[in-house]
Amino acid sequence: MAYKIKASDCTACGACEAECPNIAISFKKGTYVIDPAKCTECEGHFKSPQCAAVCPADCCVPA
Repeated sequence: MAYKIKASDCTACGACEAECPNIAISFKKGTYVIDPAKCTECEGHFKSPQCAAVCPADCCVPA
């Protein structure tokens, strides 16, 4: 299962994009989005999804 970013809560700070080991996060239409085809919830890289770990607005959530 992939993570998603709740656009209504996203502050567009960019913290999540820099932390994604799969390059699954991009900036589109004023907010960040996660490509579900690329998101692995950081399995094989980290113990927990890094986007959620660094997000100051807590808008990175399971899809």
